[in-house]
Amino acid sequence: MESPDQRPFSGAQWTISAAGHEAVIVEVGGGLRTYRHDGVDLVDGYRTDEVSPGCAGQVLAPWPNRIRDGRYAFGERTHQLPLTEPERHVAIHGLVNWVPWRLLEQSEDAVTVGYDLPPQPGYPWPLRLLSRWSVGADGLRVEHEVTNTGEEAAPFGFSVHPYLQLPGVAVDDLVMRLPTRTRMLVDGRLLPVGVTPVAGTEYDWTSPRRIGAAELDLCFGEVIRDPDGGSSVSLAAPDGSAGVSIWADAEFGWWQVFTGDALVGDRHRRSVAIEPMTCPPDAFRSGRDLLTLKPGTTWRGAWGIRPGA
Repeated sequence: MESPDQRPFSGAQWTISAAGHEAVIVEVGGGLRTYRHDGVDLVDGYRTDEVSPGCAGQVLAPWPNRIRDGRYAFGERTHQLPLTEPERHVAIHGLVNWVPWRLLEQSEDAVTVGYDLPPQPGYPWPLRLLSRWSVGADGLRVEHEVTNTGEEAAPFGFSVHPYLQLPGVAVDDLVMRLPTRTRMLVDGRLLPVGVTPVAGTEYDWTSPRRIGAAELDLCFGEVIRDPDGGSSVSLAAPDGSAGVSIWADAEFGWWQVFTGDALVGDRHRRSVAIEPMTCPPDAFRSGRDLLTLKPGTTWRGAWGIRPGA
């Protein structure tokens, strides 16, 4: 039996593998610690004795990104959330990324974990979250369900926070394709103040090109969707010898891209967080693409990562 000081900081570790793909899902936050294909780490993960750096691999719910001053109105009430990024005076990345999730099902190539979010000050609605992580010939696939188990409608948004990488390829040299028509304009607190087209600007990656010196912590919208309604973002080596892509289904209409410039030490600008989002930052205040979960209803969304651009 392990002693308390031997327990991984991220809690229990659940490894899934199939067809050369392997991922490790963790108890703390129910998120993704590692993902590799044929021994190549396509996600910039973290050690078992490390606190998830920069929200690496985390599930972000019931809101992604930032809420200005942690304060918002819904219905006839105003709510105040804890300021979890105090230096910017915002509430960031939801309420489930540091809590212990429970194991519900496990097989060699899949694991399902869940968490019951209790009503609390700032977010007085109970939610039941389920995430099924699986690997197979097509890569990593994740299916999420979130159910309102209460008796009142609840505001809701969802995202995930994986850092993608191609080992040996610097962020500047990564060739990115990002299928979006607009980007959010943000203030000094990284909160949105407007929307502007990307066409013809330095923020246009609708055709693949190098990231170069761009320092990104931005949300991109007006997704150019695939025939199935979903979309995908890809990263490739300059010579096309390697690549990785992240896809999301039609539930996700926004992509946040973060080049890791605010991270310190050896993680500084080492990989790119590419986050599919159901809504942009501060949606609890703006209402932009904010979902309303009615009592007893379930939201479902899926995304995944696959080798190759």
